[in-house]
Amino acid sequence: MERDVAVVLSGGAVNGVLMELGFLKRLRESDLWSRVGWIYGTSSGALSGTMAALDRLDELEDFMLRLQPEETFRPHSLWRLPLLGSHDYRLPETIGERLGNIAELSNELARSPIEVVVSATDVTEIDHDSGPHAFELVYSSRTSPPDLFAEAVLASAAVSALVLPRRVGDRIATDGAWVRNFPLGRAYDQPGVELIVSFRYVPSYPRIGSAWIETLRRRLRRFPPIPPVRALDEELASAEVRAERGEPAHWGDMIIRLMRVAVQQNTVLEERDAAEKDAALAELAALREDVEELVRREGGRRGERLARAVGHRFDAADFPFRSNRLVPRIAVSGSAGDISLETGLRRPQPWAPEDKLALIARGYGLLDEQLGERAVA
Repeated sequence: MERDVAVVLSGGAVNGVLMELGFLKRLRESDLWSRVGWIYGTSSGALSGTMAALDRLDELEDFMLRLQPEETFRPHSLWRLPLLGSHDYRLPETIGERLGNIAELSNELARSPIEVVVSATDVTEIDHDSGPHAFELVYSSRTSPPDLFAEAVLASAAVSALVLPRRVGDRIATDGAWVRNFPLGRAYDQPGVELIVSFRYVPSYPRIGSAWIETLRRRLRRFPPIPPVRALDEELASAEVRAERGEPAHWGDMIIRLMRVAVQQNTVLEERDAAEKDAALAELAALREDVEELVRREGGRRGERLARAVGHRFDAADFPFRSNRLVPRIAVSGSAGDISLETGLRRPQPWAPEDKLALIARGYGLLDEQLGERAVA
């Protein structure tokens, strides 16, 4: 069967993987699954998309049901934060232990009928071009060497607010959400795509809070009131006041807020660009039809010939669109709601299996509703 469907998966940390898993399980049950030829994913979407293309969603579900916070991002000791980031990136080792060597998975993926394309953010210390995608790294399971593609998946999922970037070949790469959290445009660019099925995770960010600052101040009171201790205590008190006013309590809080802005903004722009492009193409098609009809009606005996000439001119026009055709899309978006499982906290609560299953069911149900409305078998 001809493969003409592209799947697009956004980033979303553990909540995103679980909801995308449900989304992909429902898609696998539909008639659309055998038509899927491409999966575009960032961060969590890179991982879930890889397992979907290998048709190993059941293994991914078992992996996720066993997974706990410290097996993804394990907190560092406070003194290591300035040098190594707040967390140790444990997810690659956990994947290797339970799913198999990711380079071997990539080797297998290169033979899959479904191509997987992942995005990562380039933080290599060089001068970049000023183009619109200057800091985006794109890797394909078809064209990238398997070991390189494997590292790209892990780099795309490396949340840069928590961990240091990773080396991918000769580049230094990190969380792809900074540049393309929702790679919808990549699907529009792909020749042969006649339908896009997309999932976009809508994040709800917890406040970091300033409780740890009060704890640190209490510990400082055990030391003699020498000038350095008094100065640090005053700085911590100022941080608490800032937090009470709703301002960033500290530099790390500000960086995380800016990351939220960047991720959400590039996601919104991606969808808006697609919508505006579709609207422009639809209006262009209507304009062409109106002009050709006007020429036929007013052109007398030469009307039909003039209409054909106008049509050829429209065909030859070079418009700055991603493609010259409208691509329909089955779009799903949703948040984790009250069940949200958090990564990156200093003392995260264990992830309960029932909460994970609820998130999987939520992703499944969101697509099921959309497919039902469109009568997709």
